[in-house]
Amino acid sequence: MYQINFDHPIHIYFIGIGGISMSGLAEILLEEGFTVSGSDMHSSALTKQLEERGARIFYGQKYENITPDIDLMVYTSAIHPDNPEFVASNDLNIPVLTRAQLLGQMMKNYKTPIAISGTHGKTTTTSMVSEILLLADLDPTLSIGGILKTINGNIRIGHSGYFVTEACEYTNSFLSFYPKIGIILNVEEDHLDFFKDIEDIRHSFHLFAKLLPADGTLIIGGSIPGIETITEGISCRIITFGSSDTFDYSAADISYDEKGCASFTLTRKGERAERYHLNVPGEHNILNALSAIALSELLAIDTGIVQKALEGFKGSERRFEYKGTRSGVVIIDDYAHHPTEITATLKAAANYPHKKLYCVFQPHTYTRTKAFMKDFAKALSLADEIILAKIYPARETDDLGISSDTLKKEIEALGKTCYYFPSFSEIEKFILNNCQAGDMLITMGAGDVVKVGENLLK
Repeated sequence: MYQINFDHPIHIYFIGIGGISMSGLAEILLEEGFTVSGSDMHSSALTKQLEERGARIFYGQKYENITPDIDLMVYTSAIHPDNPEFVASNDLNIPVLTRAQLLGQMMKNYKTPIAISGTHGKTTTTSMVSEILLLADLDPTLSIGGILKTINGNIRIGHSGYFVTEACEYTNSFLSFYPKIGIILNVEEDHLDFFKDIEDIRHSFHLFAKLLPADGTLIIGGSIPGIETITEGISCRIITFGSSDTFDYSAADISYDEKGCASFTLTRKGERAERYHLNVPGEHNILNALSAIALSELLAIDTGIVQKALEGFKGSERRFEYKGTRSGVVIIDDYAHHPTEITATLKAAANYPHKKLYCVFQPHTYTRTKAFMKDFAKALSLADEIILAKIYPARETDDLGISSDTLKKEIEALGKTCYYFPSFSEIEKFILNNCQAGDMLITMGAGDVVKVGENLLK
């Protein structure tokens, strides 16, 4: 594998430089003095920002974009071998790294690299940790999978030994990382277009845990089914968190405000401690906060700073994000695209003042929709009114013989009314004709369904 020497910056080309993660890595390398170029299909705020900082970007991926002066090519799992730029890099014998391999090499450049993993909650927890480290003046470098309003972006370039990043299990990308501290929030079935089953997924998280050095630390959700298969044989320190006071960190005396945001008393090894107040809704965010608190105490950050940072954190973009109000209808957007995430979001919404809860859901990938069809139907049934958009295929081309109409029938079999409209314009028309003042509308999914709420607010 090609090894980067940060003392000798080179010319690196990114295929798909406008992605949320790729753009962040490119920005860090620009700051480190590297020459950065790359391509994307369309101009965006992220590509414009990179251009302003000195990157050269091509719009459209073409063979001729690749020139012999490029020292290294970086690509993601979305890039196929027949991509013209990938083909050109092979023809010119340009070394290549995946995005994850590059990120792993960058982590080696820091004294305390922190990787936050799990099937759900990575972006929110990474954002919570980021807020804490920023308020503690630890000057971290941050790589977040979503936009954090405090830094007005997904990347922050610090000048300390702290590096914080999300660690995604898809295609085993997090196995290319070099963390000193790892967090595993939860482990469930997902990405079944890559993993065979839950045992395969647990094995992947076990390999991630084994990456931690003997003087490192694993912070892990104590209620994860089969946790012993993940932690077996690892040499580092293990800290647990969860809903039971048998874990190292748990929460007691939980209460919720009128918007579904929790307050709780921290419990350390069964002993009651200080109280925390969150400004993000839902029980799942208590668990996210517990992992962030455990990390903060490991880093010896003052308790008052942690309390203040968590109370001040109002969420990251596309995580129960308030978009606006139109004609008395509150519009929320959420990235949830797995049944567990949908359940958590809709339960959180139940504590938010509203009359009727409308959910516009855009399924994400055919493989995920088919694998969890009945679970999706059950989770979505928590909403009063369910509207489905077309399945967002992402990287997939085979529809596996299913559509959103298949999911609609599953929901109707549970006795719930469900609507399916192939276009966003039809969905928007339905909402305008049916939502009343006092209702809540949640647009939900990992695709582009956020446009529905944004169009309505325009």
